[in-house]
Amino acid sequence: MRKRNALIGAILVIGFGLLAATDRVLQQRVEAQGGGTVRAPRFEVDPFWPKPLPNHWILGSAIGVWVDERDHVWIIHRSSATLDNNEKAAELKNAECCAGAPPVLEFDANGTLVQSWGGPGQGYEWPQSNHGIFLDHKGNVWIGGNGAGDSHILKFTRNGKFLAQYGKAGVHKGKGPTNAEGVSTFAGDSNDQQNFGRVAKIFVDPRDNEAYVADGYLNKRVAVLDADTGKMKRYWGAYGNKPDDRNAGPYDPNAPPAQQFRNPVHCADVSVDNLVYVCDRVNDRLQVFTKDGKFVKESFIMKQTKASGSVWDVAFSRDPKQTYIFVLDGMNNRVHILLRDSLELLTSFGDGGRQPGQFFGVHSVAIDSKGNLYTTETWEGKRLQKFVFRGIGTVPRQQGTIRPGT
Repeated sequence: MRKRNALIGAILVIGFGLLAATDRVLQQRVEAQGGGTVRAPRFEVDPFWPKPLPNHWILGSAIGVWVDERDHVWIIHRSSATLDNNEKAAELKNAECCAGAPPVLEFDANGTLVQSWGGPGQGYEWPQSNHGIFLDHKGNVWIGGNGAGDSHILKFTRNGKFLAQYGKAGVHKGKGPTNAEGVSTFAGDSNDQQNFGRVAKIFVDPRDNEAYVADGYLNKRVAVLDADTGKMKRYWGAYGNKPDDRNAGPYDPNAPPAQQFRNPVHCADVSVDNLVYVCDRVNDRLQVFTKDGKFVKESFIMKQTKASGSVWDVAFSRDPKQTYIFVLDGMNNRVHILLRDSLELLTSFGDGGRQPGQFFGVHSVAIDSKGNLYTTETWEGKRLQKFVFRGIGTVPRQQGTIRPGT
């Protein structure tokens, strides 16, 4: 009996020891990921979404995503212009695989490609470098561009029929000489009410039928248009100031906040309570305005980030109050989750890499009716990913790569 009791005691000691060790490991993992936990939306990557493309098609740099009322996911990418010769060997007739897919792709909720279109055509000037895509409440597709001479916006039906072009290409050529490669230089004009300056993204608010333009990679403003006519109604710069196109120099995280946007102004999305959230990407900040351009508040995110900045795109959670805002960070390769009312950073997920759930130049984000997130990646990321919403729960403040079942 004594031996049996001693054996049971030893087993219990070992068991409690293992539990304590496991608890320490979990605690160390939480501490390594930034310390502490928080209640926030939880996600896991779906590594099998979308389904493979037909025709040996592959993506180029993917720089826009939106989800329509049917939960169809639309993306725009730069196709063959951003593919290496070895990636587009079929186009060069060097091999059976591969070729750049058409610029505009529509997927159903299951990840099956529904249709594809886009590129130069009659009656409009396709952007030198397309950038951003939006589906409005009337089913129209809006496309911007950040190529050298892209000073215009295009609008199509969902089937790719051309509807309108607002602004003209190539109107902002600089007065000085060409650059070292002999290419004309371009200068911003953020007070031009007819044209734009390398538009990053368009967001159409159905309540007022107004298009909010993140303008952009050359200009330094938010412009608001009548969504039917394209007529500019108002515009503003950082803090609601009149835009100033003078070069502010490189971003210094230790300097006082810049009174103007830096290029690019990368998003301008409208919330349910009529606030406009503007991505001032290189300044590492999210600025909030009323719809008439009155400054409300701002939040700096990963403020020490330099180069291409930390505030790339936003999406709002699908609850009625849009409690959370998801902010993409393409330099640090993360999705930050903030409380929308206070702009408090709760948690972040993602890390740099090529595996599912990791990012390389995560660029654009959209959300479907079920709360699932979709992201696209620029540079050499060239990818579309889906992150399945798993409800509100307890997560580490720094989650790292979120894989299925984590």
